[in-house]
Amino acid sequence: MKTGVITKGIGGFYYVDTGEAIYECRARGKFRLMDISPLVGDVVDIEVDDVSKKGYMLEIHTRSNEMVRPAIANVDQVMVVFAAKSPDINMTLLQKFLIYAEQVGLNIVVCINKIDLDENQDYKAVMEMLQSIPYKVITTSTKKLIGIDDLKLALKDKTTVFAGPSGAGKSSLLNLVQEGLMLKIGDLSKKIDRGTHTTRHAELINLNMGGRVADTPGFTSLELNNIEPEMLEELFPEFRKYKDCKFTRCLHDSEPQCGVKAALQDGKISTMRYDYYLSLLKELKAIRRYK
Repeated sequence: MKTGVITKGIGGFYYVDTGEAIYECRARGKFRLMDISPLVGDVVDIEVDDVSKKGYMLEIHTRSNEMVRPAIANVDQVMVVFAAKSPDINMTLLQKFLIYAEQVGLNIVVCINKIDLDENQDYKAVMEMLQSIPYKVITTSTKKLIGIDDLKLALKDKTTVFAGPSGAGKSSLLNLVQEGLMLKIGDLSKKIDRGTHTTRHAELINLNMGGRVADTPGFTSLELNNIEPEMLEELFPEFRKYKDCKFTRCLHDSEPQCGVKAALQDGKISTMRYDYYLSLLKELKAIRRYK
C-alpha cells in the first residue's frame, strides 16, 4: 500500500502522486455506496502495480477543508485572480468569492492582473478596499512582467487554488511562475469581453520552488444560498473588532447603537463592503422566507 495526493481526476480515473511516481487509479465501489466522491487534493491510500503504474484507491484521509467551486480538498490558500481591465472587475462576483473562501476557512490572497491595461488605475480603489479588510493584494502584469516575484513568494511551499473568472489571466500567470508548464491560454471573446474556458478541470501542479498550485476552470457566477443571515457577519473579517453592539444578535442593519455602523461612519469600514453586506443580507433573508 502507498499513500499519495490526487492531482487530477478525469472520467473515473484518478492520478495519484506518491512523491516517487504517479499512478492511475480507480476508486473502489465502496466510495460510491458511501456517496463519497474523491477530490483533487485528497490524501489517499492506494494499492498499485509498480509495473503498470495502475491501481485502486482504498481510503481517503480526513480532509482539512473542501471547496465545491472549484471541487478540491486540503488547500492552504486561495489566490483570487481578477483582471483590472479586459474584462473589468466584476465587483459582485469578487465579493461573493471572498465570502465563499471565508466560509470554507481559507487564507485569501487577491491578485489583480493586467494592471498595464488600466490607464486610469481604477484598480487602486479596489486594492485599497481589499487591503482595509485586510487581505493581501498582489498586482501583476504578464505583459510588463510586474509582480511575478511577489506572486512566486506567495505560492512557495503552499497548496494554492488559482480561482477567478475566465479571461483574468490565471494560466498566463502560472506559465510565468514556472517555465515549462505550457498551460493553454484562451483568447478573449470580443463579443462578451470574457475569456474562453481553457482549463476544463482542477489539476494540482507541483512547483519546482516548493508547493502546489491548482489551475481551475473559470467561473462567471457563484451562488451563496446556504448561509444563515445571522452568520453572515462572521464572513466579513473587518466587522469582528467592531461588534460592541447594544444587541447581542445585532445584524448591523437598522439596529440602534451598532458598533459596525459606528465604525462605518468613522471610515474604519469600507462603504463598498458594507453596502454589499446589506445587499447580501437582504438576499439571504428573502431566501429563508421562501424556503
